[in-house]
Amino acid sequence: MSSYNTDLDKNAANYVPLTPLTFIKRAKEIYPDYEALIYEDRKYSWAEVYKRTVKFASALNNIGIGKGDTVSFLAFNTPEIFEGHYSVPMTGAVLNTINIRLDAKTIAYILDHSEAKVLVVDRQLHIEVKKALGILKRKIIIIDINDEHADQSKCEKIGELEYESFLNTGDENYDWKMPEDEWQAISLSYTSGTTGNPKGVVYHHRGSYLMSTGSAVAWNMPNRLNFLTIVPMFHCNGWGYPWTVPMLNGRTICLRNIDVKKIFNLIDEHNITHFGGAPIVLNMITGAPDADKKKLKNKVYVLTAGAPPPSIIFKKMNELGFEVMHVYGLTETYGHVTQCAWNDAWNKFDEEKQNEIKARQGVRYPNTEGITVMNPETMKEVPKDGKTIGEIMIKGNIVMKGYFKDKDATSKAMHGGWFHSGDLAVIHPDGYVKIQDRSKDIIISGGENISSIEIENTLAKHPSVSIAAVVAKPDEKWGEVPCAFIEMVKDKPVTEKELISFCKETLAGFKVPKQVVFCELPKTSTGKIQKFELRKNFR
Repeated sequence: MSSYNTDLDKNAANYVPLTPLTFIKRAKEIYPDYEALIYEDRKYSWAEVYKRTVKFASALNNIGIGKGDTVSFLAFNTPEIFEGHYSVPMTGAVLNTINIRLDAKTIAYILDHSEAKVLVVDRQLHIEVKKALGILKRKIIIIDINDEHADQSKCEKIGELEYESFLNTGDENYDWKMPEDEWQAISLSYTSGTTGNPKGVVYHHRGSYLMSTGSAVAWNMPNRLNFLTIVPMFHCNGWGYPWTVPMLNGRTICLRNIDVKKIFNLIDEHNITHFGGAPIVLNMITGAPDADKKKLKNKVYVLTAGAPPPSIIFKKMNELGFEVMHVYGLTETYGHVTQCAWNDAWNKFDEEKQNEIKARQGVRYPNTEGITVMNPETMKEVPKDGKTIGEIMIKGNIVMKGYFKDKDATSKAMHGGWFHSGDLAVIHPDGYVKIQDRSKDIIISGGENISSIEIENTLAKHPSVSIAAVVAKPDEKWGEVPCAFIEMVKDKPVTEKELISFCKETLAGFKVPKQVVFCELPKTSTGKIQKFELRKNFR
């Protein structure tokens, strides 16, 4: 045995399980009087946020919530769900944040499958929640969030308990414990599956800690930043930023609903420096009426993810004073795990070429051990030629523990020692990854693979196109052909013939859409286009 393995064991002095719970404790101890959390007319310091989370944890503990239990939240971006990222794991329980736009049947499934003992819910969601509770075959404790800034005409009481009064039943001196094991579950997020029931993705304390620190490094996030919560905190735990921002003694400014005028007002009022958002949110910002926009006082740094962004969006955002970095990840990887890290050598390229590079998914985060593109059958890396398509594979401490109560799905997703993303991509000679499509979205026409994203990027460059989505349309001759669905820019009409001619200028003939449909595109709450809904047009 090596001397390095003798009398050099782990002990309480040299080994402590990693957990993001340490971030709020440190912030409270060092910056107790600094502003931490802002929502409309509510403002809390770090000392106040810490006291509130401890009291809520104590109150949960008083009703029997402890290690391994599930506490669900159905909430908008308000202080309550931010606090839940600390209060729930302080008891040893697991935080389950649920998409607020889900239907009653799916909500009931998640509450049942997750074995939730408590549901904290915003009263504005009462219609679907009451239906869900009627479907659920067991009783759970309901704690209402009664937000005076919600649409009161749509709010009804759901449970017997109310968040603030329940919180005040807790003890601010509650002796909460750090996790005994960093592999202990901290949160449970359900994927937005398009077929069948959603799968429960389990995160551990270690991964959440590493995601927080890795994000700060990758994005060059400074201390005392002002962060606007546009990404829903129910989605991948808000990309982990409820844990990252406190680590940096930053201020978190809550945005309940996506409202472009409100976004500009909050940026101006609170000197917002950072936020994240799906490409569709960026599209809303750039396409906002001039009356809703405000000139930025300072550069605002933006992360975009959730769907491959068209390159034109980088140009439009830059013109308004936003610096956008493209990142990529999945629910199963705690959120973003790659970034389009900029290389100074690219500064010599023209703007269009630079924007095309910025649209790549890029290279791994500092906290990501491995990302590559492989042939999923042979598990061999594809050539770095920017042409050969394979599947993005990921490995590292930021890959989920697995799917909750689904051994087969977990084994399949982790086959060969890599997490299989389901995203089809190429690797460029410089090692940067670029998504071509989801495996289910690739269009195979006459034996040729067509990337729907390539066509969407082309359409997005037309001045009359606000958003474009391309799916396969069945065709007797070719098997399937591209069909484009378009949301137009207001007051800038365009015809199907004009868009098809526009595509012919740069795309090969077989890639040009054979049909263009003008409509409002179906979207998820995080801004992803629901292509499965578009495909229903051809059934």
